[in-house]
Amino acid sequence: MSAPQLVVHRDKELMAQAAAARLITKIVDAQSARGTASVVLTGGRNGNGLLAALSTAPARDAVDWSRLDLWWGDERFLPEGDPERNVTQAREALLDSVPLDPARVHAMPASDGPYGSDVEAAAAAYAAELAAAAGPEDRAGVPTFDVLMLGVGPDTHVASLFPELPAVRETERTVVGVHGAPKPPPIRVSLTLPAIRAAKEVWLLAAGEDKAKAAAIALSGAGEVQAPAAGAYGRSRTLWLLDAAAASELPRDLYPPAVA
Repeated sequence: MSAPQLVVHRDKELMAQAAAARLITKIVDAQSARGTASVVLTGGRNGNGLLAALSTAPARDAVDWSRLDLWWGDERFLPEGDPERNVTQAREALLDSVPLDPARVHAMPASDGPYGSDVEAAAAAYAAELAAAAGPEDRAGVPTFDVLMLGVGPDTHVASLFPELPAVRETERTVVGVHGAPKPPPIRVSLTLPAIRAAKEVWLLAAGEDKAKAAAIALSGAGEVQAPAAGAYGRSRTLWLLDAAAASELPRDLYPPAVA
């Protein structure tokens, strides 16, 4: 478990631009070290804002997009191409404008895919895809992601792990079907905390006043069942990237800024 580090930016636009630059550096470093990189994307306004900033970043072309594996932390269990699906939004924000290898873009199954409306089968299939990509040195039956990004919800949820729901209590499986999510749509597919914690670095993104209380709760010793964001951490680094509004209620004396 890595202790959380905190970086606060003036506003959400600057946060997105700085996070995009930081992600480019991480991908380039990983590709230089071993030829490939593996990143887990997140949806929502902050995740999509980061992707949009990355699409216009001056250093975008430093990435070898053909040697990048992309995964998702969660997905809304909706038909392929639905505008509410995270992968649909990611394609619009960035993916359709860069030369990715389609075989390395690991979208979660849709509700009109081969598993139909069976979200548990869809989750099991994604878990099997992760396990197939994992090497003997990897933990928890998933690849060792270089960076796994998560948006933080106003209720402290991350991915589709909501407070008190069964998915946040899962300790064995890497991917689960989520039923009865309090945020629509109610049926989703999500990585679990064990899968999230297999990442080298976990980045939690929060911008806006509506995220201030959630960030304060998660960073003040709350339990992960009550505050899932508190249970999201990386093996070597856990980085909270916030704007000033989201950081406004944080106990900053306990969490000094990380070195940028």
